[in-house]
Amino acid sequence: MNAEILAVGTELLMGQIANTNAQYISARLSEVGVNVFYHSVVGDNSRRLKECLNIALERSDVIIMTGGLGPTRDDLTKETVSEIFNRKLELHKESLQKIEGFFERLNRPMTENNIKQAYFPQDAIIIENAKGTAPGCIIEDKNKVVVMLPGPPSEMKPMFEDTLMPYFKEKSKYRIVSKYLRIFGVGESALEEKIMDLIEGQTNPTIAPYAKEGEVTLRITAKCEKYESPDEMMQPVIAEIKKRIGHAVYSVEDKNLEEVVGELLISRNITISLAESCTGGLLSNKLTGIPGISKVFNRAVISYSNESKIENLGVKPETINKYGAVSKETAEEMALGIRNASKTDIGLSITGIAGPGGGSEEKPVGLVYLAISHSEGTECKEIKVWGDRNRVRNVTCLYALDMIRLHILKGSY
Repeated sequence: MNAEILAVGTELLMGQIANTNAQYISARLSEVGVNVFYHSVVGDNSRRLKECLNIALERSDVIIMTGGLGPTRDDLTKETVSEIFNRKLELHKESLQKIEGFFERLNRPMTENNIKQAYFPQDAIIIENAKGTAPGCIIEDKNKVVVMLPGPPSEMKPMFEDTLMPYFKEKSKYRIVSKYLRIFGVGESALEEKIMDLIEGQTNPTIAPYAKEGEVTLRITAKCEKYESPDEMMQPVIAEIKKRIGHAVYSVEDKNLEEVVGELLISRNITISLAESCTGGLLSNKLTGIPGISKVFNRAVISYSNESKIENLGVKPETINKYGAVSKETAEEMALGIRNASKTDIGLSITGIAGPGGGSEEKPVGLVYLAISHSEGTECKEIKVWGDRNRVRNVTCLYALDMIRLHILKGSY
């Protein structure tokens, strides 16, 4: 089955609210083998809504509509669908009773226009709404299915889960399952070169790369019959990609880098402390968002000034005078200093120029030094990050997290 999601509401077109319903519905439909090929948005206008619905009916088997089921005159979804399918709107007494009961529980009078919400196209399958006053419905007409759901996500989502997921599971012979390989340290174009033959030869499962800030994700998607194992289809492809890319694949479970690093630290009981300059505590914030990290995360020092680097981390004044605050030498002393002060297994430091000012020809904006101190010594990495201040700080944190991850994987913890 091929589906289209048609969102109804002028407020969506004006940018007053985001169309999060389409994202949610697309993700859920893939799990029951329904392909979503189109997203459409139309305002509260009967003529334009009719045009969009007719186009959708020509190219899709399933149309899921959200919005336009309210009590006001501009809520036109059911009326327009009824006209297209030539079905009368009929009062559904059970829905009316539930709407009346909804207002009674709130101790509020029900206005006359709310009765409109209890009318449905003839022979529609009613979808109850336990969270609001707008029930939804399903129309089956020959080989087409049209679903109408309310717009508020708090109402739409439980209705979708309780009624539509079982409905489509029953109708669909297939399911679509995806796994996400998260990759750091290999750019999108370089990654494509390494796996181009796999992409060109793909059938089922499919491979789709897409870039995020500083990293790349590969989506591996298998379509299989309900009782087949998608993992058996995907694992050979995933294994081949990991063979070619190696440790640059940091997750096959769609976990972000701080989750992976946090879990490594906790599971192996490796203690850590941080000394951050240009990132200003951003790395600490990412790590402390991981549940249970207090077991291993000792402390962090935001060492922005030269004085702080000297007084709190033990960086030698002559090191800063000779090499500067942004240097390999300063980064190494920062990492060693925080590790000695906290007596942790790992001490990691960051010092750099986030911009937009402060750079020079010798040390441009985006120049960052990362150092990691551990029982076998201290290592430093120089990186150059392009972009604005926020990007420099965010991507620097990714490099720092990956530095910790790779150190743990090759270490003897």
